[in-house]
Amino acid sequence: MAMSDPIADMLTRIRNGGKAEFAKVDIPGSKLKVEMARVLKEQGYIKNYKFLEDNKQGILRVYLKYFGKKPAIYGLERVSKPSRRVYKKSKDIKPVLNGLGISILSTSKGLMTDKQARNENVGGEVLCNIW
Repeated sequence: MAMSDPIADMLTRIRNGGKAEFAKVDIPGSKLKVEMARVLKEQGYIKNYKFLEDNKQGILRVYLKYFGKKPAIYGLERVSKPSRRVYKKSKDIKPVLNGLGISILSTSKGLMTDKQARNENVGGEVLCNIW
């Protein structure tokens, strides 16, 4: 069956894997998901990620990070959905939880966090919030 929102599926797999205390989760791969995993690793929300080739679209393996028994990712929220896209200008991008979380934006300069987008003065589509 075709998936209508692969980004929401990725976020749900990470959320559920964290609650079940899995060491890693496997996600159907794409370039966008690999870039999202890169941003999550840079910001310290996951340990690592690896793209595994197979005869289809590939598998993105995300290694989850924990502090004791608590997952590093406390919450995930999909902002822009296929039914309703959310775009923000650089001056309209607000910090998540007063700077404790991040927003991942798809900009003309690639995927970046809300702070990076404000610093580079670019806007774009707000994909998700993570805290």
